[in-house]
Amino acid sequence: MPNKMKILIAYDGSRDADAALLDLQRAGLPRHVTAHVLSVQAEWLPAPASYGGVETGFTKYVQQGEQEALALARQARATVKATFPEWEVHAEAATGSPGRLIAQRAQELDVDLIVVGAQGHSTLGRIFLGSVSQKVLHTAHRSVRIARGRLEEPKTTIRLLVGIDGSPGSAAAIKAITQRHWPAHSEARIVNGFPILPSLGNEMTAATWAEWIAEEKARIDAVIEKASGSLRGVGLTVSVNKSEEDARQLLLNEAERWGADCIFVGAQGLGAFERLLGSVSSFVATHAHCSVEIVQESKE
Repeated sequence: MPNKMKILIAYDGSRDADAALLDLQRAGLPRHVTAHVLSVQAEWLPAPASYGGVETGFTKYVQQGEQEALALARQARATVKATFPEWEVHAEAATGSPGRLIAQRAQELDVDLIVVGAQGHSTLGRIFLGSVSQKVLHTAHRSVRIARGRLEEPKTTIRLLVGIDGSPGSAAAIKAITQRHWPAHSEARIVNGFPILPSLGNEMTAATWAEWIAEEKARIDAVIEKASGSLRGVGLTVSVNKSEEDARQLLLNEAERWGADCIFVGAQGLGAFERLLGSVSSFVATHAHCSVEIVQESKE
């Protein structure tokens, strides 16, 4: 029997954190999961327990904050358990830097996926999510789902957008989708953005570029065909959008036009132009209006 999927859910009691819990229902997650809900009492600048021999009351303040954080984690655990009764769900709390602690706990638990809301302001009165999601994305070395819940009827078709460029990262994104359990009639759309290159004056250089572009497009076509077959193999209806456009903007625009539930991208790569254009995964995670799952390559 395969190992259970392990998930770490960061929760701060905010509207976006609640939306992230709701989003779990449309993430294709298996019936048997071990989930850990972590709430953090954010402590950015630790204060001393005493000053000049006089107690500051800070220790009591931290203890109270951590108790409140644990209450939030337990609240979220109850919500998750009600939605996924077969899951094994744990609740825990910590005090410190949220981004660092989430990444650290994910490493300790060796989770497969971290779920975090896109924005947030905790009922503890501290900023928790938002920039924290970017911190987690860049330091956790785990797949991260930055969740933005959408008001959808339970039976609305699930739509998944996946960025493909032939890199190991995009292959990992396809694999992650095929390992999930999607309801009937779910759809996947493969997107490939190939930037428009500037005209080159030197005929020899232009010819070399033209040959490279033709080879690259042929390679991408083969990758898309293989990915389409993999996605159809798990029952998804598949469509493709290829365009000579910045991959980052194409993914965002297509997600809006198509009404995607989630964009899947690899944590590394998206094309030979990543160094020129900047990180596709980070840009999409920051600017998308739907959930975004940034997939790390398999640890195996």
